[in-house]
Amino acid sequence: MIKVTDLSKNYGPVEAVKSISFDIQDGEIVGFLGANGAGKTTTLKMMTGYLVPTEGTIEVNDMNIIDHTHEIQKQIGYLPELNPLYTEMRVYEYLEFLAGIRKISGRAFKDALARVVERCGLNGVVHKTISDCSKGYKQRIGLAAAMIHDPKILILDEPVTGLDPNQIVEIRSLIKSLGKEKLVFMSSHILQEIQATVDRIIIINQGEIVANGTSDELMSNFMGNIILNMEVKGAAKESVEHIQAKLPSVKFISLDETNDVQSIQFEYGKDKDPREDLFKYAVENNWSILKMNPHTTNLEDIFRNLTTEGGSNA
Repeated sequence: MIKVTDLSKNYGPVEAVKSISFDIQDGEIVGFLGANGAGKTTTLKMMTGYLVPTEGTIEVNDMNIIDHTHEIQKQIGYLPELNPLYTEMRVYEYLEFLAGIRKISGRAFKDALARVVERCGLNGVVHKTISDCSKGYKQRIGLAAAMIHDPKILILDEPVTGLDPNQIVEIRSLIKSLGKEKLVFMSSHILQEIQATVDRIIIINQGEIVANGTSDELMSNFMGNIILNMEVKGAAKESVEHIQAKLPSVKFISLDETNDVQSIQFEYGKDKDPREDLFKYAVENNWSILKMNPHTTNLEDIFRNLTTEGGSNA
């Protein structure tokens, strides 16, 4: 379990992270979402002990990271955004080097190597020079390096940046499988990737937590009115504008006409679905309905709404 309480980090006069608090439970995959420069990497570096907080506390399994930095780092596997690979080394040599730093050698290293090679799908490249590996394999090598000591916690900073769609699917599948046995905390500015991978989403903007919950919880908390887009034929302007008097729950927004097709936009509350009444009204006024498409708030709308002012330079 990780518990972050009133965590802040200042770089001189710049407040990169501003008194944020959240918990992560064992067995969770939690996404840390924010625009570039919102404070994600600064937070992750504090959680892994690479940066000292200006204020606040971070506890990992009831140990304070300031007082127990080395003990906590033994429990964490960290993949930075800029994957720190020694590209002139072979994959095997690189993993052996990192294992040696953690005093894993002999039979213990052979077992650890077999485990991460299998989990990360590196069988085909384990004897290759890292520079000859694709970007997708380099990310897998970085994950293997973060996992060589079999940590209980994985902290991943932008793990799919720069990957093509096929590579993203591969890394996503790997992360989801790892989440069955480890606590996984991953940052990203790619909403679709976070939504497809994690159990819960934390959104940070300008160093502050602005949302925290599952996709369904965020949708429920932030969903506003529904926009209904209709395409019809035979709708006179007067009959369209009269809808609001006839159906008080519907707000008329706009009417455009192209090639005898009227595009109409209405707005209504999420608990007052007027589509059946609109259909009856259309029939009464001799409209031919070509399309009736409601647009509800989605996570992309929520993210844009919460981060429209952009982030800091952290």
